[in-house]
Amino acid sequence: MAIKKGTIAEVTIDSAAFEGKGFGKLEERACFVKNTAPGDLAKVRIIKKRRGYFEAQLVELLEKGPERVEPVCKHAAMCGGCTWQHVSYQEQLRFKRQHVEDHIHRIGGLREVIPMPTLAAPHQLHYRNKMEYSFGDRRWYTREEIDGGAEFLDNDVAAGMHAPGRFDRILNLDECFLQIPVSYEIMDFVRTYALENNISPFNPVKREGFLRNVMIRNGYYTHDLMVNLVTFHDNMDVMEPLRDALLERFPQITTVVNNVNDTPSPSSEGRYAHVLHGPGYITEKIGANTFQIDANTFFQTNTLQAERLYQATRDFAGLKSDDLVFDLYCGVGSLTLFVADAVKQVVGIELSPVSVSKARKNAEHNKVNNCSFEIGDMKDIFTDTFITKYGKPDVIITDPPRAGMHPDVVQTLIELAVDRLVYVSCNSATMARDLAELSKVYDIEQVQPVDMFPQTYHIETVASLRKKQL
Repeated sequence: MAIKKGTIAEVTIDSAAFEGKGFGKLEERACFVKNTAPGDLAKVRIIKKRRGYFEAQLVELLEKGPERVEPVCKHAAMCGGCTWQHVSYQEQLRFKRQHVEDHIHRIGGLREVIPMPTLAAPHQLHYRNKMEYSFGDRRWYTREEIDGGAEFLDNDVAAGMHAPGRFDRILNLDECFLQIPVSYEIMDFVRTYALENNISPFNPVKREGFLRNVMIRNGYYTHDLMVNLVTFHDNMDVMEPLRDALLERFPQITTVVNNVNDTPSPSSEGRYAHVLHGPGYITEKIGANTFQIDANTFFQTNTLQAERLYQATRDFAGLKSDDLVFDLYCGVGSLTLFVADAVKQVVGIELSPVSVSKARKNAEHNKVNNCSFEIGDMKDIFTDTFITKYGKPDVIITDPPRAGMHPDVVQTLIELAVDRLVYVSCNSATMARDLAELSKVYDIEQVQPVDMFPQTYHIETVASLRKKQL
């Protein structure tokens, strides 16, 4: 039978592949199926046919594989927050290590480099310290709801996550296990309050309505709790009673913020913000340092695992008391400060002036006096002039964005040939590409995958490099 779009077929899932999709074979072609686990026998519907592969949709699970588990959350198959709840945690860890190895071998060509076992997270649920829920008037209905005759309400207040691939439809959540339980309870309270008080959710197509997002941040160590209400315009007559109702129901809330985003951008970061209660930020610890985190500050979303990621980075760097360290792409300086007490001086470099301003305040707040921070695009600022100003570093830590490092930055690192280099990555594919170039002058000694995001296919990686001995 010739397989085409719409064909129903059976496929055995052999392993996991890109974005955590199950991988099997049909007609000797790869077949990728979401919501499947290694060992599953599945009935699938072909939704895409390409020259070398198929993409398919799970229709029925015929036999469960040994790595399949029952998801904790009822929304796991539809929601984009936990794409791997149906896979055992040990298999998640094994695949993530394999994912990193595949990139290093296939993209980097570094077949002699074998990654270490993935560093497991201490908590597989309720681990996030930040959660952003979206509001809308166009609810996404699941196949089960449609088949069961669900009532379709165009003016419903839906709250939860955007349906996969849809900016205009909201998957209405009845539960969520990503952040501490009070996070979902606050979101549900705001949804109910909006319904009872005729507060309209935002419609991104018509660009009308009021309530856009509820973002919740919590301090793991401090137990601080922020509620950030993102709205399409200002209206204190609505916001102040909502604030009062929240504080009455959840007295543990330490600060309430109203970000106003009156632009087409879907960002939860508004053009301006009002502090409605408390200081407008939460405080959190990483290592010996404390950080003030406002509504729009980037901060690692898994506090405990961030500490372990930073400790792996520090261990790989082999720091000495007289070292000069450069921290490239330093953000708000959390990793910069984490290593500062072990060395003579650390210089952080970051493109965002806002982040650098916060990094300087963090250093001042923690009484760290051996850190300097420079603003600029890495490819422009990281030059011979910069090296002349601070001196040649003994150690470089680089934590670039998903796109990896600019070729000019890679070339500078090759020319510098520092004694020790540590590469922290949220994208092992671009890391592998950069490591291939860096291997001209550095030995890649260790590669440590770190599971920052359990129940997802995402993986962080730390690589230890040493200058080759000629």
